[in-house]
Amino acid sequence: MKLTPRFLAATLALALVLSAQEKSAAPAAAVAPAFPPNMTTYYFCVLRRGPNAGKGTKEELVAGQAAHMANIQRLADSGRLLVAGPIVDRGDWRGIFIFKCASLEEAQALVATDPLVKDQRLIPEIHPWLTMKGNIRDPEFPTPPAQQTP
Repeated sequence: MKLTPRFLAATLALALVLSAQEKSAAPAAAVAPAFPPNMTTYYFCVLRRGPNAGKGTKEELVAGQAAHMANIQRLADSGRLLVAGPIVDRGDWRGIFIFKCASLEEAQALVATDPLVKDQRLIPEIHPWLTMKGNIRDPEFPTPPAQQTP
């Protein structure tokens, strides 16, 4: 990603908004974040190796992977899973998902449908992720970020 002056200005504005909210007298749960209008929230999920990774027969592992891939396709077809893919260095991180959905709870419910998560072969860790609209090309934001105004 190219760090344009517009992107840096939006990032600075967001940092100032978050800093002001932290200094607010209201409890954190009572403060609703006010993000700049050119920003949006996605949900970034890291899939980590679970306690049951690699356990089972070869046939069970193949069937589990096939069910995992079918679930990924179903979530992608729904329009809520925008990016999915494996981490190929064979470390503890096994893959990522990026969701566009209404809430962290919805992202958690979507990940919970994965057969490898259900079998604890993968353990999800999900975080809200804020980025400029259009950085991830999806139907809601078809215009590239360089053509948007902050």
